[in-house]
Amino acid sequence: GNRKICLQSKFVGESERGIREVFRKAKQASPSILFFDELDSIVPTRGGGDSTHVTERVISQFLTEMDGIEELKGVVVLGATNRLDIVDPAVLRPGRFDLLLELPIPDDKTRLRIIQIHTKGKPLDKDVQLKELVGKTETFTGADIESVARRASILAIREFLEKEKGRLAVEKLKAFTIKKKHFEEAIEAIGK
Repeated sequence: GNRKICLQSKFVGESERGIREVFRKAKQASPSILFFDELDSIVPTRGGGDSTHVTERVISQFLTEMDGIEELKGVVVLGATNRLDIVDPAVLRPGRFDLLLELPIPDDKTRLRIIQIHTKGKPLDKDVQLKELVGKTETFTGADIESVARRASILAIREFLEKEKGRLAVEKLKAFTIKKKHFEEAIEAIGK
């Protein structure tokens, strides 16, 4: 089964116990996949001045479990982060995570495809040019672009409702569109 377990606790020893438990359950359920999302929050670089030393203890427990990976037959350990620079270097040492894959910022062609996916079926105004949006989202990830499309939609709906004072006549709804200005406002907000 697909289960989520909280690995961060304010109580002394609780986080380390959580790490041990996750690996123990993975071993029992083998074959299994352990996926640590936001790995940087679980095993950040040590030396951050944590007065209870929770970070050091959690990293130490994590490394102990990873180094015993031979005993975890049939268990694959995966981690994801968008801040690889703050993951403790010991965790990334060869023999722990065998492969590091970087997913770069999407190129123009990929961003266009992502924009097309997230605007499909939306009532876009004729002033919206998708290729123009590509040029304004050079540093955006796929998730950022999804947020832009969602935010532009919300901005357009909000403006429409305010203009119509909440009265939704069917003939007025047919004229509803998401305009270029809504996308520009969304891009500016998400890009900050």
